[in-house]
Amino acid sequence: MKTALVLRHLAFENAGLIGNVLGKRGYELKNLDATRDDISAFPVNKADIVIILGGPIGVYDGEHYPFINQELKLIEKSLKIKKPMIGVCLGAQLIASALGAKVQPMGKKEIGFSSLQLTDEGQKSPLSLIGTTPVLHWHGDQFEIPEGAKRLAETGICPNQAFSYENILALQFHLEADLDYFEHWLVGHASELSQAGIDPVDLRNDAKKYQGDLRTKAEKIFNLWCEEVLKNL
Repeated sequence: MKTALVLRHLAFENAGLIGNVLGKRGYELKNLDATRDDISAFPVNKADIVIILGGPIGVYDGEHYPFINQELKLIEKSLKIKKPMIGVCLGAQLIASALGAKVQPMGKKEIGFSSLQLTDEGQKSPLSLIGTTPVLHWHGDQFEIPEGAKRLAETGICPNQAFSYENILALQFHLEADLDYFEHWLVGHASELSQAGIDPVDLRNDAKKYQGDLRTKAEKIFNLWCEEVLKNL
């Protein structure tokens, strides 16, 4: 069976809709907890695809959270052997950093549902299927676009929302989130929401409003990406 390595930092920020798509395509998900498991011991060459998920810390926090450095090493190994990867939020920032791009705080939070503005390259990518449907944003850091990568999307708050690089897709926003379990996000990030002055009721209502359309489009996007990138695996 084909294997998808999933690196996660919080139990409720899991592979979600990406996992659903890969499971239906015959992939077994191998979940590693970046905060607990020995990442360095995993033979990344034996995985068919690597998924790096989000978390409430920064790429630059390696001194305080040493597992960040282990993740960067795993990503660097994956890059050397041209392993297909999807990075989400922190995962996308880690990939950007491993490719030599700068990652830094925005100085403000982008939390909530809003639409993307796709670049010309984005219009030619699987992300074109998202249309005007608002996606879930939940971050305070931003990445620069690595040299040689294609910038795919932006918002008014954050100019770099997605990029592709060879067989890699990096998303600042949470297209993977299964909104059937959105309450886990609201509880898990309750302190951050309170500090940012964001009402969880508003987020909950938006999640209910958009979840059907988002699920349909997100799964189509991930399926199309798989067809383009994983077709030979």
